[in-house]
Amino acid sequence: MAVLTVVAVTLGVLLFTGNDGGGGAESQTAASEGRGVTPGESGPLGELANREPGDPLALGAVDAPVTLVEFADYRCPFCAKFSRDIEPALIEKYVDSGRLRIEWRDMPIYGDESMLAARAARAAAEQGRFWEFNRALYAAAPDGGHPSMNVDKLRGFAEDAGVPDIGRFTAQMRSAEFDAAIAADSTQAQQLGIPAAPAFSINGNPMLGAQPTSEFTDMIDTLLDGQDGA
Repeated sequence: MAVLTVVAVTLGVLLFTGNDGGGGAESQTAASEGRGVTPGESGPLGELANREPGDPLALGAVDAPVTLVEFADYRCPFCAKFSRDIEPALIEKYVDSGRLRIEWRDMPIYGDESMLAARAARAAAEQGRFWEFNRALYAAAPDGGHPSMNVDKLRGFAEDAGVPDIGRFTAQMRSAEFDAAIAADSTQAQQLGIPAAPAFSINGNPMLGAQPTSEFTDMIDTLLDGQDGA
């Protein structure tokens, strides 16, 4: 079993970083033409989307033809770049028209403060303000480094996001109520061999890093080809 696990993780790392296993920008690029993306078929990662109706950690139609599953950490500068510079364009072009669904997965890799932030976001989700909290936090992130996270700062993001009951938010953030769900996301990332954040599965096709917006749109357009003339 241990050998099978190592093989699975190694395969996942190769899928996400390129065949040479390197970590450079060129190997990390997952352009659709280099991945054999086929409309209507799942990529090598398989179907990862939950497609749960009413999921507060998801954006877009449950039956959208393309799903983007994002694994991210709230202290990751490249995750913040995706949130600020790329995600809004994808929402405007695809999510709002019902062609793309985005699902969040927690991948708190930068220690206890990342875990605290993940708990805070889920506490905001309990009051219907997950994405507002997510964007408020990332909007304040520096361009580099891993910003500190503490209860007061996270409570401030919740206020900015319009979370109505801050007392309830704070209590849930400080509790272990969401730890099992966060751990499940992290375990999935480990099983897939994801080496860094942010990482994405677009209909099962891997992409690593906050790539240029065109990398995402090229892959999504290819997956939509033949379905709506995109």
